[in-house]
Amino acid sequence: MYTSLYSASIALGSYLRTQLEALPAPGLGFGGAGTRVVTLNSPQEMREDMKQEGLAVWLYRIERDAMRMNRPPERIASDLLRPPPLPLHLHYLMAPVTFKGTGGSPDIEQKILGRVIQALHSKPILQGVDFKDTDLEGTDAEVHVHLEALGLDEMSRFWEALEGSFQLAVSYEVAVVNIDPALEPIRVAPVEIAMPELAVIVGAP
Repeated sequence: MYTSLYSASIALGSYLRTQLEALPAPGLGFGGAGTRVVTLNSPQEMREDMKQEGLAVWLYRIERDAMRMNRPPERIASDLLRPPPLPLHLHYLMAPVTFKGTGGSPDIEQKILGRVIQALHSKPILQGVDFKDTDLEGTDAEVHVHLEALGLDEMSRFWEALEGSFQLAVSYEVAVVNIDPALEPIRVAPVEIAMPELAVIVGAP
Protein backbone atom coordinates (compact mmCIF):
# COMPACT_ATOMS: atom_id res chain seq x y z
CA MET A 1 0.00 0.00 0.00
CA TYR A 2 1.18 3.51 -0.73
CA THR A 3 0.49 4.62 2.88
CA SER A 4 3.10 2.26 4.36
CA LEU A 5 5.68 5.03 4.50
CA TYR A 6 3.37 7.35 6.45
CA SER A 7 2.21 4.48 8.69
CA ALA A 8 5.81 3.68 9.63
CA SER A 9 6.41 7.34 10.52
CA ILE A 10 3.27 7.49 12.67
CA ALA A 11 4.18 4.25 14.45
CA LEU A 12 7.72 5.47 15.19
CA GLY A 13 6.48 8.83 16.47
CA SER A 14 3.74 7.24 18.59
CA TYR A 15 6.17 4.82 20.22
CA LEU A 16 8.60 7.61 21.12
CA ARG A 17 5.77 9.80 22.43
CA THR A 18 4.63 6.97 24.71
CA GLN A 19 8.16 6.49 26.03
CA LEU A 20 8.67 10.20 26.70
CA GLU A 21 5.29 10.55 28.41
CA ALA A 22 5.96 7.50 30.60
CA LEU A 23 8.85 9.13 32.45
CA PRO A 24 8.18 9.60 36.19
CA ALA A 25 7.64 13.12 37.54
CA PRO A 26 8.92 15.70 36.91
CA GLY A 27 9.51 14.16 33.46
CA LEU A 28 10.52 16.17 30.43
CA GLY A 29 7.31 18.07 29.68
CA PHE A 30 5.58 15.49 27.47
CA GLY A 31 1.96 14.49 28.16
CA GLY A 32 -0.26 15.50 31.06
CA ALA A 33 0.14 19.19 31.73
CA GLY A 34 3.25 19.32 29.55
CA THR A 35 3.30 21.22 26.29
CA ARG A 36 6.10 19.40 24.50
CA VAL A 37 5.12 17.26 21.52
CA VAL A 38 6.51 14.61 19.19
CA THR A 39 5.96 15.69 15.58
CA LEU A 40 6.93 14.72 12.04
CA ASN A 41 7.81 18.36 11.28
CA SER A 42 11.41 19.41 10.69
CA PRO A 43 13.26 21.14 13.56
CA GLN A 44 13.09 24.47 11.73
CA GLU A 45 9.34 24.16 11.19
CA MET A 46 8.93 23.51 14.89
CA ARG A 47 11.03 26.53 15.82
CA GLU A 48 9.97 29.12 13.27
CA ASP A 49 6.53 28.24 11.92
CA MET A 50 4.74 26.51 14.79
CA LYS A 51 6.70 27.63 17.84
CA GLN A 52 6.59 24.05 19.11
CA GLU A 53 8.82 22.39 21.67
CA GLY A 54 9.55 18.71 21.85
CA LEU A 55 11.01 16.14 19.48
CA ALA A 56 11.22 16.36 15.69
CA VAL A 57 11.00 12.93 14.03
CA TRP A 58 11.77 14.23 10.56
CA LEU A 59 11.95 11.95 7.52
CA TYR A 60 14.73 13.46 5.43
CA ARG A 61 15.80 10.68 3.04
CA ILE A 62 14.28 7.64 1.34
CA GLU A 63 16.36 4.94 -0.34
CA ARG A 64 15.45 1.72 -2.09
CA ASP A 65 16.80 -1.56 -0.74
CA ALA A 66 18.92 -2.84 -3.63
CA MET A 67 19.35 -6.26 -2.00
CA ARG A 68 15.59 -6.92 -2.09
CA MET A 69 14.83 -5.45 -5.50
CA ASN A 70 15.04 -8.79 -7.28
CA ARG A 71 12.44 -10.65 -5.27
CA PRO A 72 10.18 -12.79 -7.46
CA PRO A 73 6.41 -12.26 -7.67
CA GLU A 74 4.37 -13.89 -4.90
CA ARG A 75 1.93 -16.65 -5.89
CA ILE A 76 -1.34 -15.78 -4.11
CA ALA A 77 -3.44 -18.37 -5.92
CA SER A 78 -2.83 -21.27 -8.27
CA ASP A 79 -3.21 -18.95 -11.26
CA LEU A 80 -2.31 -15.53 -9.81
CA LEU A 81 1.02 -13.82 -9.15
CA ARG A 82 1.33 -10.57 -7.18
CA PRO A 83 4.16 -8.26 -8.35
CA PRO A 84 6.79 -7.67 -5.65
CA PRO A 85 6.68 -4.44 -3.59
CA LEU A 86 9.30 -1.71 -3.66
CA PRO A 87 11.44 -2.12 -0.51
CA LEU A 88 12.54 1.15 1.10
CA HIS A 89 14.87 2.37 3.82
CA LEU A 90 13.70 5.48 5.65
CA HIS A 91 16.10 7.88 7.35
CA TYR A 92 14.89 10.09 10.21
CA LEU A 93 16.55 12.99 11.95
CA MET A 94 15.71 13.00 15.68
CA ALA A 95 16.16 16.52 17.01
CA PRO A 96 14.99 17.85 20.39
CA VAL A 97 13.70 21.45 20.25
CA THR A 98 13.30 23.69 23.31
CA PHE A 99 13.19 27.43 23.99
CA LYS A 100 15.12 29.13 26.78
CA GLY A 101 12.17 31.31 27.73
CA THR A 102 10.04 28.25 28.61
CA GLY A 103 12.59 26.32 30.61
CA GLY A 104 14.39 24.79 27.67
CA SER A 105 18.13 24.26 27.78
CA PRO A 106 20.89 22.00 26.44
CA ASP A 107 20.34 19.87 29.56
CA ILE A 108 16.71 19.19 28.64
CA GLU A 109 17.54 18.53 24.98
CA GLN A 110 20.21 16.01 25.94
CA LYS A 111 17.79 14.24 28.26
CA ILE A 112 15.13 14.06 25.53
CA LEU A 113 17.61 12.63 23.08
CA GLY A 114 18.96 10.23 25.70
CA ARG A 115 15.45 8.89 26.27
CA VAL A 116 14.95 8.45 22.51
CA ILE A 117 18.19 6.49 22.18
CA GLN A 118 17.32 4.38 25.22
CA ALA A 119 13.82 3.62 23.91
CA LEU A 120 14.97 2.57 20.43
CA HIS A 121 17.86 0.54 21.84
CA SER A 122 15.41 -1.33 24.06
CA LYS A 123 12.91 -1.91 21.23
CA PRO A 124 14.61 -1.91 17.83
CA ILE A 125 11.73 -3.67 16.04
CA LEU A 126 8.26 -2.21 15.48
CA GLN A 127 5.50 -4.69 14.71
CA GLY A 128 1.98 -5.78 15.63
CA VAL A 129 0.39 -3.44 18.15
CA ASP A 130 2.97 -0.74 17.32
CA PHE A 131 1.00 -0.12 14.10
CA LYS A 132 -2.31 0.48 15.88
CA ASP A 133 -4.46 3.14 14.17
CA THR A 134 -2.36 3.00 10.99
CA ASP A 135 -2.96 1.27 7.67
CA LEU A 136 -0.43 -1.40 8.71
CA GLU A 137 -2.56 -2.48 11.68
CA GLY A 138 -3.39 -6.18 11.48
CA THR A 139 -0.66 -6.93 8.94
CA ASP A 140 2.57 -8.89 9.40
CA ALA A 141 4.64 -5.77 8.75
CA GLU A 142 7.87 -5.51 10.73
CA VAL A 143 10.45 -2.72 10.60
CA HIS A 144 13.87 -2.56 12.19
CA VAL A 145 15.23 0.69 13.61
CA HIS A 146 18.92 1.37 14.15
CA LEU A 147 21.14 4.32 14.93
CA GLU A 148 23.19 5.67 12.04
CA ALA A 149 26.69 7.02 12.39
CA LEU A 150 26.78 10.37 10.58
CA GLY A 151 29.90 12.48 10.39
CA LEU A 152 30.12 16.14 11.35
CA ASP A 153 30.18 17.17 7.68
CA GLU A 154 26.92 15.33 6.98
CA MET A 155 25.22 16.80 10.02
CA SER A 156 26.44 20.28 9.11
CA ARG A 157 24.87 19.93 5.66
CA PHE A 158 21.50 19.22 7.31
CA TRP A 159 21.47 22.52 9.13
CA GLU A 160 22.82 24.38 6.13
CA ALA A 161 19.94 23.01 4.03
CA LEU A 162 17.48 23.88 6.80
CA GLU A 163 18.99 27.37 7.04
CA GLY A 164 19.34 26.94 10.78
CA SER A 165 22.12 26.86 13.34
CA PHE A 166 23.70 23.52 14.18
CA GLN A 167 22.00 21.67 17.04
CA LEU A 168 22.10 18.32 18.78
CA ALA A 169 20.51 15.53 16.71
CA VAL A 170 20.93 11.90 15.66
CA SER A 171 19.84 9.91 12.62
CA TYR A 172 17.98 6.60 12.61
CA GLU A 173 17.36 4.21 9.72
CA VAL A 174 14.07 2.31 9.51
CA ALA A 175 13.98 -0.78 7.28
CA VAL A 176 12.28 -2.34 5.44
CA VAL A 177 9.11 -0.45 4.48
CA ASN A 178 7.33 -1.90 1.43
CA ILE A 179 5.33 0.11 -1.10
CA ASP A 180 3.00 -2.20 -3.00
CA PRO A 181 2.70 -1.67 -6.76
CA ALA A 182 -0.53 -0.19 -8.11
CA LEU A 183 -0.97 -3.23 -10.34
CA GLU A 184 -3.49 -6.03 -10.47
CA PRO A 185 -2.21 -9.58 -9.86
CA ILE A 186 -0.89 -11.26 -13.00
CA ARG A 187 -2.89 -14.22 -14.26
CA VAL A 188 -0.68 -17.18 -15.19
CA ALA A 189 -1.10 -20.84 -15.99
CA PRO A 190 -1.80 -22.72 -12.76
CA VAL A 191 0.69 -25.18 -11.33
CA GLU A 192 -0.74 -28.64 -11.91
CA ILE A 193 2.13 -30.98 -11.02
CA ALA A 194 5.20 -30.26 -8.94
CA MET A 195 8.23 -31.89 -10.60
CA PRO A 196 10.99 -32.42 -8.01
CA GLU A 197 14.58 -32.47 -9.16
CA LEU A 198 16.62 -35.21 -7.55
CA ALA A 199 20.37 -35.44 -7.23
CA VAL A 200 22.91 -37.65 -5.52
CA ILE A 201 25.20 -36.03 -2.97
CA VAL A 202 28.68 -37.48 -3.16
CA GLY A 203 31.59 -36.93 -0.87
CA ALA A 204 34.92 -35.43 -1.81
CA PRO A 205 37.25 -37.88 -3.57
